[in-house]
Formats: sequence, C-alpha cells, structure tokens
Amino acid sequence: MHRTENTITKGGKFTKELGVIGGMGPLATAYFMELVVRMTDAEADCEHIPMIIFNRPDTPDRTSFIVGKSGNSPLEAIIKVGNQLADHQVDYIAIPCVTAYFFYQQLKEGIAAPVINMIEETAICLKQEGIQTVGLMATDGTISSGFFREGLKHHGISVVEPSAQGQKRVMDIIYGSIKANQPVNMEDFNLVETELRKNGAQAILLGCTELSMIHRDFPLGSGFLDSMEVLARKSVLLCEGRLKKEYERLVR
Repeated sequence: MHRTENTITKGGKFTKELGVIGGMGPLATAYFMELVVRMTDAEADCEHIPMIIFNRPDTPDRTSFIVGKSGNSPLEAIIKVGNQLADHQVDYIAIPCVTAYFFYQQLKEGIAAPVINMIEETAICLKQEGIQTVGLMATDGTISSGFFREGLKHHGISVVEPSAQGQKRVMDIIYGSIKANQPVNMEDFNLVETELRKNGAQAILLGCTELSMIHRDFPLGSGFLDSMEVLARKSVLLCEGRLKKEYERLVR
C-alpha cells in the first residue's frame, strides 16, 4: 500500500519520496543520485528529495537477454526490488537504465508503486524542443528491440540509428569502457555522432545511462539530450522539489 503522507521539509514544503532501482550499472546509479541533488534548488540538506536506493548490480544483463545471448531474464529481479521499494512506501520509482524499459509494461503492472516512464518523458522533452529527427546511441538491446524508437515515433519523432560498425563502437564504449571502468575512446564516440548527424539527426540522444558518464566527463558541445537527465528532472518535479532554472531546458 502506498504512503499517503508526505515528508515535510524545513520550510514546511511537502515533498514525496523517490525509490531508485539501481545497479544497472552502478556508475549510472551513483550519477543519477548526483543529478537529482544537483538539479534541486535547495538551501539546506532537509530541502532535498528523500531517496531510497537499492543498488543491485547482480541483476541479469538486460541486453544479453533481449538479443538472445542469455535465457536469464532480469524481469523478476527488477520487479522484486521495485516491490521492496514499494514496501518502504516510496511515492515514485526511477530506473536509471534505459534498456530495462523494454519491460516497462510488465514493470508497471508488477510493481506496487508508480514507475516513471523515461521513454515517454524523453519523447515529450524532444517534442518541446521542436526536434523532429534524433540520432540514438543505445545498447544493442534497445536498438534491436525498437522500443525506444517506437516510443519516440508515437510522438512524431523520427530516429536515426548507427550503422552496424557504428553500433559496434557504441557497444564497445558502453561495455568495454564504461561498465568495465576503463577509459573511453572518444574518437569512436565522435565518429558515431558525425555519422548520425550526417544522416539527418538534429540532436543526439544519449539513450543509455552509461553514456551519461561521457556527458558528465567530456565537453560534448551543443545538440545533445541525456536521457538520464530527463529521468532525474522528472523525478525532482514529481517529488515536488524545486528545479534549478538551468535544468528547465535539457537540449544544449
């Protein structure tokens, strides 16, 4: 059963509590929490959003299951953690892993607390920015299953995806570098970006939360949207935190 009473901040403002299904991967989860804190316009600790984070890096790999390399589905594990968070009476649940949204309908039905729809929120953000064609960098699971592409298409947004060689570069960055805690080959990243822009992308969508580490650590320039920033911003707003003005627009 959901909590009906909210947490009260020092200034008397009511805020809601956020649950986070983490560990997919661990760096992305840590950065997600940092983003929520950085995006919140707070003058004291007690004005920040309460969060309960369950970090489960032992969750079966989403992409391996989706592309048929593993028969070990992550769905049961994700739902279990989601309901543990619901038992702690969180008001909303965020999942800082794009590929996990392949299972969104089952997660929505199986978890006894509202799960923020990162895909829907990303589409809304792109539409508000007037972007009609976006280049998608994401895992093989996200690309091959097409759920992100279809979610954006529903809002009238076309998606440009990397070539086979470009997608291999993206996967090497995600799994060979970031998940493996190794240096990122930015030459590969820039090659994929250039390919997507040449094929008509008005902006580049970082559609994997591991790629948010690149957005954090490197000066990418303009014309990028980080899907994890979308999730963090929506989390702040839903939990009734004050959003800093610099995060009112996320396409930079």
